[in-house]
Amino acid sequence: MNSGTRITTVAGPAGVIDVAQDRPIGAAVGVAVIAHPHPLFGGTRDNKVVQTMARALVALGYSCWRPNFRGVGASEGVHDEGRGETDDLLAVVDAATREASDSTAAAPGAATRPGAPAAKPAPTVLLLAGFSFGAFVQSRVAEALAQQGRAAQGVVLVAPAVSRFSVSTVGARTLLVHGESDDVVPLAAVFDWARPQEIPVVVIPGADHFFHRKLPLLKRLVSEWVRGEAHDGR
Repeated sequence: MNSGTRITTVAGPAGVIDVAQDRPIGAAVGVAVIAHPHPLFGGTRDNKVVQTMARALVALGYSCWRPNFRGVGASEGVHDEGRGETDDLLAVVDAATREASDSTAAAPGAATRPGAPAAKPAPTVLLLAGFSFGAFVQSRVAEALAQQGRAAQGVVLVAPAVSRFSVSTVGARTLLVHGESDDVVPLAAVFDWARPQEIPVVVIPGADHFFHRKLPLLKRLVSEWVRGEAHDGR
């Protein structure tokens, strides 16, 4: 995506997970794992919506991890309708947070004086983001992490495929963005899913499922929400 992007791999349950990591200038304030749309319909980590979210978060200082789902690019395994993909993203979350913790421990000034107890590292700020099928998978990841007692500090769901998959409930610190003219996932279905959870739905007027000509607005919405809700509230 830019000069700060590196290609790396993570060991997953079905084999290697192919990941692009977009790194900010200077020390990262946290990590974000961003999931792409349906792999059987051309979805990859280089999807424009996924890259738009990554640009917004890198500009705010997040190290963004964009994995290819199993069977896409160099990622091993075969499509598993969200089940194995959830396990894969959990493996990426573990790798991303572990690297962030190691970087903090190795930072100048992190050492303690001889004989003093080691300082407990601060928890890594973690954001989860996903588009369409990726939003469905991230809802499962968010649920699993919360059950493990290590909930993400924020979740960004863009055009979640609620009419096609059983999307899990998510916490209050969720940004949900949908297009008014989405002909893949009806807006009414998103409201039906969000209503019982009392999650606000941010509707972009005239936007289709892929946010053609609306990506700058999507980027601004993600930036403003993360800066105000997930970033300031951590």
